[in-house]
Amino acid sequence: MVYTDLAYAKLNLTLDILGKRTDGYHDLRMVMQSIDLTDELTVAVREEPGYEAETNFPYLPKGESNLAVKAAVRFFEETGLPPPGLSIGLQKRIPVCAGMGGGSSDSAAVLRILRRAYAPELPLERLEEIGSLVGSDVPYCIRGGTVLAEGRGERLTDLPALPPCWLTVCKPGCAVSTPELFSLVRVKRLRFHPQTAGLLAALEAGDLEGVARRLYNVFEDVLPRRYAQVFEIKSRLLELGAIGASMTGSGPTVFGLFRDRENAERAREALGRQFPATFLCRPAGRAV
Repeated sequence: MVYTDLAYAKLNLTLDILGKRTDGYHDLRMVMQSIDLTDELTVAVREEPGYEAETNFPYLPKGESNLAVKAAVRFFEETGLPPPGLSIGLQKRIPVCAGMGGGSSDSAAVLRILRRAYAPELPLERLEEIGSLVGSDVPYCIRGGTVLAEGRGERLTDLPALPPCWLTVCKPGCAVSTPELFSLVRVKRLRFHPQTAGLLAALEAGDLEGVARRLYNVFEDVLPRRYAQVFEIKSRLLELGAIGASMTGSGPTVFGLFRDRENAERAREALGRQFPATFLCRPAGRAV
């Protein structure tokens, strides 16, 4: 038997850091949005015991250090169901080390598949709890859509959908270290914080311009100068007609919000000449 699902990339419309927790993590408040840039996951039952992942990105691990495999291990540990042998296939389009939740979304897709195949009665909330044992973004990626994520990212509140729009998403060639960025954050010294309440009100009102004006990621405040391309891409998106632009996650990917496809496509073409990992996207709804 072979099961399939799509893993949706995510963007941070906002990312705020509220403080350091006693468990070593940070308290976050983020407005998250799924987009239609996807990986495709297949899970096939096999006779041999254990799990193995195969992917079109050959440098990714195949064993338990692969988040998709880790998700399968956690699912059967937490549900107590007898684990079958599984072969997990990942056809990846979401760039790695991009701040777009690719690994977390792959894990989420595996968990959705395993729930559908082996435990359809398992509540969504319990599946998200299992996801939180794999990674902080996995609970959101299980659910998808437009969501307020708090705590480590595991406390989720569904929000009104992002109004219809187009997104140009551009990843420069550099990679940003997430632990390094967190180590640079001093919450009391941050110059700006997202206007989260205002953005939530704009979503409620279906006000795309109001959302665009309030895009913000506090990591931009501490990003080292060697990542200047992030700000260059952001400026270029605004020059090309984006009504708002921001970095997503810990970067380095930047996205621009556009009212119409024509300008978004023009931006994709312009940036794509320098940055091959540039995509034209639409918002996506809930995955479950």
